[in-house]
Amino acid sequence: MRTSAFLERELSQRQVALFYLLATSLYVLPLILADFPYIDDNWRSLAAGNAWAGQGRLFADWFYQALTFTGAAPNIFPLPLLLASVAMSLALTRLAFHYFTEPRLASCLVALPLWYNPFLLQNLSYQYDGAVMALSMVAVIYAITFDGSSRVQRWLVSAVLLALAVGLYQISLNVFLGLCGVELIRAIHHRLPRADIWRMLGAKLAQLGLAMLIYSVTAYPFMDSRRAELLDGSARPLLQIGINLGRVLEKTGLLLHGGYAWVFGVLVLCALVGVTCVRPPRKSGFCALLVVLTLLVLVLLVPGMTLLFRDFNEGARTLMGFGVLLLALFYLAYLALAAGHRRLPLLLVIPLLATLSLSFAYGRVLAMQKTFASSALYSLGHDIAERPGLRAAKRIYLSVTYSDRWLVGAAGSFERLPVLHYLLNVDYYMLAENLPAMGITNVVAERERRNATRVGYRGYPPLVDSLYYRIYLIGDYGFIVMKEPPHGRWLQW
Repeated sequence: MRTSAFLERELSQRQVALFYLLATSLYVLPLILADFPYIDDNWRSLAAGNAWAGQGRLFADWFYQALTFTGAAPNIFPLPLLLASVAMSLALTRLAFHYFTEPRLASCLVALPLWYNPFLLQNLSYQYDGAVMALSMVAVIYAITFDGSSRVQRWLVSAVLLALAVGLYQISLNVFLGLCGVELIRAIHHRLPRADIWRMLGAKLAQLGLAMLIYSVTAYPFMDSRRAELLDGSARPLLQIGINLGRVLEKTGLLLHGGYAWVFGVLVLCALVGVTCVRPPRKSGFCALLVVLTLLVLVLLVPGMTLLFRDFNEGARTLMGFGVLLLALFYLAYLALAAGHRRLPLLLVIPLLATLSLSFAYGRVLAMQKTFASSALYSLGHDIAERPGLRAAKRIYLSVTYSDRWLVGAAGSFERLPVLHYLLNVDYYMLAENLPAMGITNVVAERERRNATRVGYRGYPPLVDSLYYRIYLIGDYGFIVMKEPPHGRWLQW
């Protein structure tokens, strides 16, 4: 009886915040335990450098300067991610009370997909950028939910929050537009007059325009011009957008394997039933059409603005809009399930548990990658330290070989959950930036010598020939050539 009463009773703001704090912390726990420096983290840790301003993310520079009390960005992981999790729990609490005046445990599940977005795991993998990208979503949520006493206050504060979000990570703009779509569905469900709906959309458009103006005079002037290049007419932009969208659909389809396909399939079916529960005003076919069009727009906003840029990035970290699509599906499924029985919306916990399970599986893959990379690093560091010629070399050039077949320990996981390989997105295990951790400072990346590296050691016997690499020494210069993994059936997945 006590359990039943707890599931059905209205929760206080403190209880909702504690629920979200537990849920958000549990989702990032595997990443914290893995403690794996992910891609850009290697050079950022080495230089303790910011370099976000050139990417149009000036406020990320300011965030780390304020958090570390320095003018740079020394690695203080996992503190930023922990702070971001707390901030997200407060933002989700605000969103829950925005969607439901009397939130219960089941209704709290509706907002959680913003954080339990499977593709957000790649964003959160970055020890530096993960917290910044999460905070950009927090700023978007507060921009959506802010309700000031006057129209000017609502526009100005929301615009500043949205400009802050874009200045932390531009892709969060997709999240804002997606949440505006959810607001539209809610407005139709609550039978707001058409004039109020248009007024709401106009206000969101004004906030967006003002936010872009603020961003253009703060963070945008520091951006490298090449990062802002859009598709041009000569490149057949519509065709390229279609190709890019097809690649995104292919990548998101990696999630739909095994039980995950059934779970998300049932979720979509419940959401479709929920569309019939969004009852537009009488004699208004326009509103019904608007709901369907909004759902289609939410699908396009999964990659969103990235489709328009010349340098299209198909990485999972650009799919923040997938969380908003999940939220919309959860909201519609909630309406459908609640119409059947007041406890049925608790079934929404099943897809959330599926995503949480994926998070822990991904954390184990990161741990395997870290173990393998550390083993190769120790081996290379030992080989260099044990040979006086290599220790005394003026430069040792590292030639990176990219291959996704080295991580044999995760082959079974990759086969059962193909999306894990897409989330990992690491097809190397050694970078020049890793060697200073072993006290070796004369190893540099091949790009500093380019083609001369491959010519320089040709015809000479290797000084070291290990499982992972060959090391050549010619005069005062060394060359590290990473090997391709052996080709064998036991390495395939």
